[in-house]
Amino acid sequence: MKAIGLTEFGGPEVLKPLELPEPQAGAGQVRIRVYAAAVNPTDTMTRAGTRSQQDPPPYVPGMDAAGVIDQIGPGAEGRFAPGEAVVALVAPHGSHGAYAERIVVPAESVVPAPEGVDFVRAATFLMNSMTARLALDAMGLSTGDTVAVTGAAGAFGAAVVQLAKADGLRVIADAKDSDRELVRELGADEIVERGDEVAVRIRELVPGGVPGLADGALLNERVVEAVADGGTLATVRGWQGPAGRGIRVRPVSVRTAVGDTAGLARLARQAEQGVLSLRVAKVFPAEQAAEAHRILEAGGVRGRLVLDFG
Repeated sequence: MKAIGLTEFGGPEVLKPLELPEPQAGAGQVRIRVYAAAVNPTDTMTRAGTRSQQDPPPYVPGMDAAGVIDQIGPGAEGRFAPGEAVVALVAPHGSHGAYAERIVVPAESVVPAPEGVDFVRAATFLMNSMTARLALDAMGLSTGDTVAVTGAAGAFGAAVVQLAKADGLRVIADAKDSDRELVRELGADEIVERGDEVAVRIRELVPGGVPGLADGALLNERVVEAVADGGTLATVRGWQGPAGRGIRVRPVSVRTAVGDTAGLARLARQAEQGVLSLRVAKVFPAEQAAEAHRILEAGGVRGRLVLDFG
């Protein structure tokens, strides 16, 4: 079975085609014939060795996969049929990641793919939209409240903007000039210039500070000033503060939600309904994963880079 992975940590060049044994679905698991896998920043961290690994090499990255069910393990019968199009949120470990022709995952991490959506686009949304959902849930905001989003043109930030609007929230988002139209199309109510001074610009719009902020730009302490006393700052790379003024800092990790079947299914429905836009920046043959990683790490990608395993 073909996979894309690494036997030693390093730059994009360490990603190579691998031949691995074909996995078999065990109890409570399904096997997916993968046709597309998205490339996310967490994949580059796996490749670079910045995430701890308990398993021996080789390592196969990838958390977003789209394909068809081709094997159903004991105890996983009933929800799926062989050949059914699905998407999966994968928690990679060792050689078990989404960059492979076939993957075995817990059935609870798999939901039907959005109807009318091809595999490439279907592979682009689960990880980032679930992370966005966790961030919004951590804030506990009510309809009509204001949320601020940094990194709004990126995959996580864009999902926060769109899900927040679906929740009935007012959204203040950051953007550079070239991204303003994109961020407005995503649904942002007001846009401020991105950068280290974004907190000041948000305060100009909301003098008392916003009750919730999702920090997709990884500004951490530099964005605390934008949050109201007693508000919530959701972070995505583990930053925990301190923030002061009673502000709750809530690091969110998508790995805590890989088994949230109902939540994954809801996101798939929202993708189907157009609540979440499925933006593809570029598609690469799987063997060109190293180039996809180089482009992602260079920055400025709008939409997802996708590996084609078809």
